[in-house]
Amino acid sequence: MLEKINKTGDIREISPDDYDALAKEIREFLVQKVSVTGGHLASNLGIVELTMALHLVFDFNRDKVIWDVGHQSYVHKILTGRKNNFDTLRKLDGMSGFPKRGESRTDCFDTGHSSNSVSAGLGMVSARDICGDDYSVISVIGDGAATGGMFFEALNNAGRLKTNFIIILNDNEMSISQNLSGMACYLSSLRTATSYNDLKEQVKKRLSRLPRVGGNIVNSISDMKDRVKQLFIPEMMFENLGVTYLGPIDGHNTNQIVQTLREAKNLKRCVLIHVVTTKGKGYCWAEQEPDRFHGIGPFDVETGRSKSACNARTWTDVFSDALLREGAACPRLTVITAAMPDGTGTKPFGIRFPQRFFDVGIAEEHAVTFAAGQAACGLIPVVAVYSSFLQRAYDQILEDVCMQDLHVVFAVDRAGIVGADGQTHQGLFDASFLSEMPLEDALHYAIYECSGPVAVRYGRGACPDINSGRDALPLSSKRSEILEEGTDATLFAVGTMVKIGKDAAHILRNEFHLSVRLVNVRFIKPLDTETLRVCAEDGPVITLEEGERIGGFGERAAAYLAEALPGSRIRILAVDDRYVPQGTPDELRKRLGLDADSIAESIASFVQECEQE
Repeated sequence: MLEKINKTGDIREISPDDYDALAKEIREFLVQKVSVTGGHLASNLGIVELTMALHLVFDFNRDKVIWDVGHQSYVHKILTGRKNNFDTLRKLDGMSGFPKRGESRTDCFDTGHSSNSVSAGLGMVSARDICGDDYSVISVIGDGAATGGMFFEALNNAGRLKTNFIIILNDNEMSISQNLSGMACYLSSLRTATSYNDLKEQVKKRLSRLPRVGGNIVNSISDMKDRVKQLFIPEMMFENLGVTYLGPIDGHNTNQIVQTLREAKNLKRCVLIHVVTTKGKGYCWAEQEPDRFHGIGPFDVETGRSKSACNARTWTDVFSDALLREGAACPRLTVITAAMPDGTGTKPFGIRFPQRFFDVGIAEEHAVTFAAGQAACGLIPVVAVYSSFLQRAYDQILEDVCMQDLHVVFAVDRAGIVGADGQTHQGLFDASFLSEMPLEDALHYAIYECSGPVAVRYGRGACPDINSGRDALPLSSKRSEILEEGTDATLFAVGTMVKIGKDAAHILRNEFHLSVRLVNVRFIKPLDTETLRVCAEDGPVITLEEGERIGGFGERAAAYLAEALPGSRIRILAVDDRYVPQGTPDELRKRLGLDADSIAESIASFVQECEQE
């Protein structure tokens, strides 16, 4: 069946008798391809029939579907003529693991973060109506993403619509980690309300059989239907907001979904279809461990075991262990995460200290202000969050934490280049936007020796063993540390770039015969002006960071030297004003000129320029 799917719309040539066969082939295709490239597997296995139904009812050459988060868009890519590109999935210059407007006209909106699909869909609906078009707009959102504040804000707006807009709530009882939210409990109550749906169908069938009047009666009882629904489902949140609710329906029954979609398509209002699916369906290992197969590297199909297992301790491992130690020593320490206890390494803390651990769901803004409330009452909250997700809480950090000088510790994971998830997940902006606020740096110091807001920033992957240099000053000094001495130039390396800077210094010494002083920048802010000025007096200065040039450490260092030491020479090595696509971290650093070889060449060229002046 899958051989017949080569472009958008080809699925409509498939016989309904073959839908199950096609779904099975799609799942086999996904398991085989993702086992080689890695990717988001469990969510895509769970949404096969739903995606097929969407393509059977709608024409996505003109109709528009917005995939919330977007990691479940693989089946959509298969059905829109991109199945031959799956060997390049999430690779450098290959097919993105998320919807990309530049990749296909059937991708109408780039996604990568959660809870925004309904807002985007509402915008498209308004544009459609203003321009006099008649295409359909469908937003597909998971139950995990439905815990996000943007979803509720948009839902409140959607209830006023007098035009068609379809929201599909894909309920698989899982976010990336177990979904423990109030929304999860509410959806659970809806899933158990099958008695209402069974009764509704029985009444409709019996009334329809009445000669002459049956059809009219069925068409005239919509108001009564809502009242009956209230008897069986007392808290109809969606209906009370003005959104028509259909469901719950079996998300693995293609024909049932098709029928429901066609019904929803004809309604002149906002419709929410509640679809119940199984995350990881069709592949036993993914069904048993949907959280592990949410985003996974290459794996063995037969055993489900990862091929690229790494035994090296990661930055997150180091943070997790330190958090446990500090939690045992400090009873006022709390930990907050936004639906990422596994990814941020905070789960062990939650198991050991459950009363001091808070998973607030996909709600970074709430997490930050929640932490501010705790800090205002004497606790020391640690907010553990990915760099790219912390961007959502900019206003809360500034207004609720920093302006009140509250002691909140931000543990910023996945800082710098992340890799295969691409633009939406690279952690390149936190140093810039956090440096605009009153912040400092490292966990023990942040907890015990700080009184205001402080951010500890660390990368993804293995944590290198970098020995401290001769100036291993305590963190309370707020000073950088000199790891290696040199006479021709000074390289100030930030965070994850210290190891790469060390490799570059080695290349400079052996291939360019240059002696470079290597400095570990432990504090992006406050700026260690003393070390910076002394090194600039000795010769050229180079700054190296895995973040945006604009607003980063290098720009701040250059601004200081321009005023304090006019005529000093400084070169900034960072990510120029751009978004970084997917690829391995090593591939991306090379392309950005931030690998050891490129750094060494850039420094050698800069030193030569300075000598010629």
